[in-house]
Amino acid sequence: MEDMRLGLVESHFADIVWKHEPIHSRQLTVICEQELNWKRTTTYTVLKKLCNRGIFQNQDGIVSSLLSKDEFHAIQSEKFVEETFAGSFPAFFNAFSSRKKLTAEEIAQVRQMIDSFETSEE
Repeated sequence: MEDMRLGLVESHFADIVWKHEPIHSRQLTVICEQELNWKRTTTYTVLKKLCNRGIFQNQDGIVSSLLSKDEFHAIQSEKFVEETFAGSFPAFFNAFSSRKKLTAEEIAQVRQMIDSFETSEE
């Protein structure tokens, strides 16, 4: 799979597709003209680029995702942890929580996630 990183404008475009999918490519150009002030050709250029990356598909003029927004962000998160923390989630979590103090609610949510992983492994 190609590079999954998106620039700010590509990210906004992707959000438009995820919000409206499945969507006809002509309707997508109308939305991008309104929200991004893009010409039709710009929409098609960016769409083709993101289709080539395996994020979206354009079949018979209908644009839909190959990766959901959640799947896309999960892949980005995994790559970030791999590249920045040698794949160590505890190292990532330590770095994250050393600067941003977690609320009691966030700590409870993390505990619940850990507990759910422990019970699913048994």
